[in-house]
Amino acid sequence: MTTSLPPPVASGVEVDPAEIAAVRRFNRFHTRLVGALDERMLASDFALPQLRVLYEIAHAPAGQAPAARDLAAALRVDPGYLSRVIGGLESDGLVERRPSAGNAKRLELCLTPRGSEVFAGLDAASAAEVAALLGPLVPADRRAVTGAMETVRRLLGDGPVERTVVLRDPEPGDLGTIVARNGALYAAEYGWDQSYEALVAEIVAGFVRSFDPGCERLWMAEVEGRVAGSVMVIRGPAEGTARLRLLWVEPWARGLGIGRRLVEECLRFATARGYRRIELWTNDCLVSARRIYQGAGFELVDEAAHHSFGRDLVGQTWARAL
Repeated sequence: MTTSLPPPVASGVEVDPAEIAAVRRFNRFHTRLVGALDERMLASDFALPQLRVLYEIAHAPAGQAPAARDLAAALRVDPGYLSRVIGGLESDGLVERRPSAGNAKRLELCLTPRGSEVFAGLDAASAAEVAALLGPLVPADRRAVTGAMETVRRLLGDGPVERTVVLRDPEPGDLGTIVARNGALYAAEYGWDQSYEALVAEIVAGFVRSFDPGCERLWMAEVEGRVAGSVMVIRGPAEGTARLRLLWVEPWARGLGIGRRLVEECLRFATARGYRRIELWTNDCLVSARRIYQGAGFELVDEAAHHSFGRDLVGQTWARAL
């Protein structure tokens, strides 16, 4: 019997054959990794299509149980094939069709009580399998893997993918990243020279040398396993005063609310540690940062012109009570 395959779809864009080969290698690896070619999965009597149908029905939003045609469209499978899969699950007493409350002609798919019980066991087995896969990795590698997966989903159009922002403590190498990225970003965006990078290095080194965990903190922001920014709170020169220092966010991560979240963390931390006031020093050309400070309740208390980092600037001190 001869099987005819659909002709390849031309995208109109030239793609490097090496990139195509890389995607195909990943697809083959992922197929082996998840056992997609196994006749039965998760040490159960179910094949992948059956598990996927059970998952989609179980995770449908409340009041929005899917019909068979909805699942066929969402899963991009032949309706006839899907109908056979659903029929098998119905025969096993796991799935049933019910008339929709708003349209009696529409038959919605729901899990039976037994179906819910079976799916709960399968879902737990799947979670345990993934945990065993990720468990041997160090936390940074786990974040890199899961972040890369989120990036693939987002870039290849798996619907609206929320970009998760993680705030964490610094790890080895992060302090060097803070110095390097501050130096590179302020040079690219404001034309500042290397004296600013030297200042950042001094601030970071001072933070490490005199770090007091009871009243000082540094946060790294991470998106999809990539460092996206940071900020620190240190003890200020005046009694009861904290200082916010070195807030920065990578250009590719702006618009995700990272700067605001970092500042909010600083305020929560400073308040919890008993500070009565928090202040920061910035320059008037840093418009986006200033908006974040103003939105967080900071007020301008002093400013003065100065020549630093190879530029004529206006330095500003902002503060707020806690």
